[in-house]
Amino acid sequence: MLSIPTQLPPRRLFTLLLFCIFSFPSASQAIDLASFEQNVTEYTVKNGWTFILVERPVAPVFAFMTAVNVGSAQEGTGRTGLAHMFEHMAFKGTPRLGTKNYKEEKKALEELERAYLAYQEAKLSAPSDAQHVEDLSNVFKGKQEAAAKFVKKNAFGDVVEREGGVALNAFTGADVTGYFYALPANKIELFCYLESERFLHPVFREFYEERDVVMEERRMRTESRPVGRLFEQFVVTAFTAHPYHHPVIGYASDIQSYTMTDAKEFFDTYYVPSNMVTAVVGDIDPKTLIPLLETYFGRIPGRPKPPALRTVEPPSIAEKVVTIKDPAQPFYMEGYHKPAATHPDQPVFDAIDDILTNGRTSRFYRSLVRDKQIAVSAGAYGAYPGEKYPHLWVAYAVPARGIANKTVRQAIREELDRLKNEDVTDEELAKFRTRAKASLIYSLKSNLGLAMSLTDYQTLFGDWRELFRYIQRFDRVTKGDIRRIARQTFTDSNRVVAQIETVPPAAPAPATRQKES
Repeated sequence: MLSIPTQLPPRRLFTLLLFCIFSFPSASQAIDLASFEQNVTEYTVKNGWTFILVERPVAPVFAFMTAVNVGSAQEGTGRTGLAHMFEHMAFKGTPRLGTKNYKEEKKALEELERAYLAYQEAKLSAPSDAQHVEDLSNVFKGKQEAAAKFVKKNAFGDVVEREGGVALNAFTGADVTGYFYALPANKIELFCYLESERFLHPVFREFYEERDVVMEERRMRTESRPVGRLFEQFVVTAFTAHPYHHPVIGYASDIQSYTMTDAKEFFDTYYVPSNMVTAVVGDIDPKTLIPLLETYFGRIPGRPKPPALRTVEPPSIAEKVVTIKDPAQPFYMEGYHKPAATHPDQPVFDAIDDILTNGRTSRFYRSLVRDKQIAVSAGAYGAYPGEKYPHLWVAYAVPARGIANKTVRQAIREELDRLKNEDVTDEELAKFRTRAKASLIYSLKSNLGLAMSLTDYQTLFGDWRELFRYIQRFDRVTKGDIRRIARQTFTDSNRVVAQIETVPPAAPAPATRQKES
């Protein structure tokens, strides 16, 4: 399967990918909002942290998802990748967890940061004194070794695993950062302690070591993969003003330059209780849980919400084309600017996605893969790189052996033109509505999948109930709506193209013949 270099899949796709995790029989669960609300308790801690509590006593377990309303779109110049970097830091422990002696470790970390800031200032100054920079680098490395002596590695994860927790993980995207795992029902107070503690007292231990890990992650996902490099250039080209042009993982120079001080400032700005929402789903009792939420999460001071993003991407006025010449397999994609996922026309885009790309009966598959046999795969991404702000609808295809990009490009555009000029069939609309409703039913089967969906809609729309209301809009999508959106969206001036053109590998340089003595 083609791996696309994005760290957060689109919202509906993400729900479908996860619905099978911790799936328990729940066919009796009603899917209408009125019935569902009877099992939901909303609670906001005094500091502003919102909790959505869903009682589902089917099995003695629960899962949770915490969504922080921050992603790469909130990063400033020179600090790209900080949202992702803090996601890594959130697993490093607290003053009580992950240290052999926090009092001494704290001193060591303060000395480490002073040493690094001095080294970085000397390194970035112009002109720089090479010997002075090297001396400061050695001091920094010595402080790094001193701080490392206090670290108990993987302490946070070890506690979760020891107490029966599973699926401990996190993700970072352009719009949101998420944290999740599942525990036995009798560990609910442990959840309250661990999750509040790591956001009350995060310790930036092993920061610079982890920064190197992230840099290696960038090399593997982006720099060493032609498709990774293509996607980065695609997004940079598509967004001239909006920070969606930032790669989620960050630019290499930023990763190698940001500091613990930068990360602390980012955390203090965006990890505020009023900017966070948690859904807890499973065998829970809100009457017992709410006092625990106040006891543990209420320790975190309330702070003002971060400022809203002000930059708006200007309308696209010209087609843009990015071509990478590489010995790799050819690859073709084209993106079109579209409104945010909260726009009233979003269900129409969902219908277009489904009709073009959902399964072996989809138009892209039948045309490009089955009938013409010009591609080994073809599909679309309805929300890239994010969805909170105006973003891209992206179609892609991997050409079959011996097929040029221009051939799949023509086939893709023929299908887009069909949407502009011909009505979709009644059968296609009916299948779309059926599949869309089925995805909601599937998400309800999973504690974790449901928790993710609830926080997703709460963060995006400001109300988790949109998870249920949104699906009602599918029935109002008409054939005329699809033609209208296709004509508005799939235009030359609104298009960004990115492709890999295959070229022969460069010939190795001839060996230099040594002169005979």
